[in-house]
Amino acid sequence: MAEVLATMVVGPLLSMVKEKASSYLLDQYQVMEGMEEQHKLLKRKLPAILDVIADAEQQAAKQREGAKAWLEEVRTVAYKANDVLDEFKYEALRRKAKAEGHYKALGMDVIKLFPSHNRFVFRYKMAKRLCMILQEIDVLIVEMNTFRFEFKQQPQMPMQWRQTDACIPTESVDIASESRAQETKDLVHQLLKSSKDRLLAGASSKDLMVLPIVGMGGLGKTTLAQLVYNDTEIKKHFELRLWVCVSDDFDVDSLANRIVKENGCEASGSSSALDNLQKVVSGKRYLLVLDDVWNRDEPSKWERLKSYLQHGGSGSSVLTTTRDEAVAKLMMGTTEGAYKLGSLDEESLGKIIKARALFGSKQPGELVNMVGEVAKRCAGSPLAATALGSLLGTKTSKQEWEDVINGSTICDEENGILPVLKLSYNCLPSYIRQCFAFCAMFPKDYEIDVQMLIHLWMANGFIPEQSKVCPETFGERIFIELKSRSFFQDLKNVPFDEKYFSYAKGKKDMYCSRITCKIHDLMHDVAQSAMGEECAAIATHPSEREDVLRSVRHLYLLIYRRETLLNAEKGSPAFQTLICDGYEGDLKILSKYNSIRALKNNIYCGSILRPKYLHHLRYLDLSGSFFVALPEDISILYHLQTLNLSYCHRLERLPKQLKYLTALRHLNTHRCEQLKSMPAELGRLTSLQTLTDFVAGADDSGCSNLGELQNLDLGGTLELSKLENVTGADAQAAGLGNKKKLTELVLYWTDSNQEAQNNNHKEVVEGLKPHDGLKALRINQCGSRTFPTWMNTLKGMVELKLFVCKKLEELPALWELPALQILHLEGLESLHCLCSGGTTPVTFPKLKVLTLLKMAKFEAWWETHEVQGEEPIFPKVEELEIKECNSLTALPKATSVITELSGRVDTKCRSAFPALRKMILFELTMFERWEAGEGISGEEVTFPQLEELSIMYCQSLSALPNGAETVWCRSAFPALRKLELSSLSALERWGAAEGTPGEELLRGGGQPKELQEKRSHFLCWRT
Repeated sequence: MAEVLATMVVGPLLSMVKEKASSYLLDQYQVMEGMEEQHKLLKRKLPAILDVIADAEQQAAKQREGAKAWLEEVRTVAYKANDVLDEFKYEALRRKAKAEGHYKALGMDVIKLFPSHNRFVFRYKMAKRLCMILQEIDVLIVEMNTFRFEFKQQPQMPMQWRQTDACIPTESVDIASESRAQETKDLVHQLLKSSKDRLLAGASSKDLMVLPIVGMGGLGKTTLAQLVYNDTEIKKHFELRLWVCVSDDFDVDSLANRIVKENGCEASGSSSALDNLQKVVSGKRYLLVLDDVWNRDEPSKWERLKSYLQHGGSGSSVLTTTRDEAVAKLMMGTTEGAYKLGSLDEESLGKIIKARALFGSKQPGELVNMVGEVAKRCAGSPLAATALGSLLGTKTSKQEWEDVINGSTICDEENGILPVLKLSYNCLPSYIRQCFAFCAMFPKDYEIDVQMLIHLWMANGFIPEQSKVCPETFGERIFIELKSRSFFQDLKNVPFDEKYFSYAKGKKDMYCSRITCKIHDLMHDVAQSAMGEECAAIATHPSEREDVLRSVRHLYLLIYRRETLLNAEKGSPAFQTLICDGYEGDLKILSKYNSIRALKNNIYCGSILRPKYLHHLRYLDLSGSFFVALPEDISILYHLQTLNLSYCHRLERLPKQLKYLTALRHLNTHRCEQLKSMPAELGRLTSLQTLTDFVAGADDSGCSNLGELQNLDLGGTLELSKLENVTGADAQAAGLGNKKKLTELVLYWTDSNQEAQNNNHKEVVEGLKPHDGLKALRINQCGSRTFPTWMNTLKGMVELKLFVCKKLEELPALWELPALQILHLEGLESLHCLCSGGTTPVTFPKLKVLTLLKMAKFEAWWETHEVQGEEPIFPKVEELEIKECNSLTALPKATSVITELSGRVDTKCRSAFPALRKMILFELTMFERWEAGEGISGEEVTFPQLEELSIMYCQSLSALPNGAETVWCRSAFPALRKLELSSLSALERWGAAEGTPGEELLRGGGQPKELQEKRSHFLCWRT
């Protein structure tokens, strides 16, 4: 790969140092007393370097070694100055906390916590460090004048931020995919033909097909593989589909482990990774995609992995993507038969560029005419077209377009498309370049949590301070800008619990989720070239990477035994960011991490966190750790902005002096089930933006009550638990209605005696009225018999979930919620019907997912049949799940329309679930009939979209649907792909035999004779 040098990013770091040198805190608490002259010199000399930093960065990008070395030294000095100024700021915060009584409250030895608490000692030490920095700056200025760097304007941010991705037409994303339709068809045909031929020939499972897709970076190999992977015929043919990105390091054990875990398969803890992989594929016809393979030098690694893959079923296949024909030859044994992906045609490239650059209603003809010239510079690469188009989208004049075209290098086989990506990167404002370049610390193909990324940007000071915009919002704008320019891709919602609980994978929660993204591997190369050795990701073999510690400042570790790497005595620059995703090893030499701003690590029972070494810490993630309590002296981390304690299942209490962490903006205690209460005076944390959980303690426990939330401007998700300890007055005092940034509210009672507390529960839930724009609401174990009327005012609510509200007898008019898409009702033992009290026709206009579980008295869909109109009650429901509702006898009756034409009266059936794709009925002992299809004649199908149907333990069901009365329907289930029937002792007849399902999965007993006779036919059809 040809070397590419993206512009080094030093300017933002220097700007941050300049801003800190002018902080009011330094004057307010006189922490620079006796150093006033040095302070003035620092503030005067920094702008001189900043004026020419843009020119120096550009010179370094042109491979001028002198400029590059000078910039490296500027960066080193800037980090030192940043540490010194943060020491001054920390000292100011320490003195402020001392004046407020923090020392006395801690009751600890102050000398041990603050070795430099003596003002004279502090002044002497800091003056010495500051003088050394000024001397180094003087040398840099002399060298700067020697190089004759010039003042250059930094690229400016467009005046109008992109608020959402809506400014980019969604169809632009699909152009490349549509343009590869023929290639997709060819690959699907090739895979299916090979697999079926081997099946017919009775080939051994060792006869494994390997099909590489070969082409230069940015052509869309991964996109093409995804199209093949998700093809309908591929899904039908292969019993198991697996996907993993390989990238640079072909470590066999790590790869096997990821194939198993990343695809949601169960792994045995006692077996090796390769043994687990063998168990997963054993006897199954599978398709495995190995994306972005680079290994060409060690064929034994591939042979070792293949030997375990050969235990799959006959007809199994491996699809790989690679830039290197030598890799294809290694994996196939020959290059003949490899699929060589060609360039995308210029017409399609032009469409991509237009969609990105000219997405508004106005498309000036002079710019449209230049699209073809831009397309010629993209070497057939959709990624290059997207990057250039996104860049041109920020330009509005012909001259600006010409400048971009003239400044870009025509892509070719030698350099690939990296010159275009480098141009797109270099045209970003420097602070946005810094934010993206920082992502080089993550491994290639890593799923980056977007919120975590923004918090890491904040911790490192990459987000400039704005007077009217909070850093989180500004960080989101930066992310959206980078996403719109294709620096980030593959955004998706992932359930919060998916990382720790396999059952959460694919869970249908719209708001209880996090957003992740990825970076294209070529974009990752651009980021890495900008950061050099300042960022590193180590996933395996730490001993082979110990050299990185000599220069790395931002380090990501995904290794399970890291003690030798992190606790070595070898010298290294001060870590700024350390993200550890492994599970073994402690940081024993914490004095090495005095400068760290962001730390993610697992703390175990015997581990000790020593805050006195971590004064600069802004981001601390201890999620998944095994401690009962945090040390009290964590409250001396006065800079701390983010504290993530999620999934610390043993955590019982937070530090009592948490109120002194006045810079804290995000406190995450999600899934800390043992937490007993919140520390006193939580309301003093006025910077708090996120508080995932508030645990209400008893009155005499010396903890915060719910009223402490009144003045906190909270957003995101808020869970209020142990509400049995809350009064109606406390609930009103919380002022939830004023918290307009809240998107999800969870109300949780934990007492078992709901009857005794019924009145209190009703008052509390009345007092916890949120703002009308709330998106998701969950209520657990509330003992009230009715819910408040404010629930009907939540016109923006998308998701509603009610759990174990045993006394609830009547639901509010949920059909009046126009945005509701997910409705989950579970354990409502006293509820008789879904819709009550209404006199007008009922319909849930946008509901997509309906779940009804464990409701013993639920027997009807509405109180009176008169409320049903001509329109379906559930016009958009796609998933329906009903379990353990033993009083329910039928599903909703299909609506009917009576028409008269030429004297003939015709009754046509309208499906109650016209959009339903998946249905599960489980343990409904009184369920007798499918009322949606009974007593109606007409031409419309009953379930036109249903693909998956599962009916189990419904002993009263005798037919589905009920026989001859559906004779005019061409089929009840024309789209059915998967059928599961089990323990249906009364089932006698399958009335939809005319519409034989395309794919059948029949399990258990109690199947009708008609289906048992057809079973062999169905199975043969599948193969």
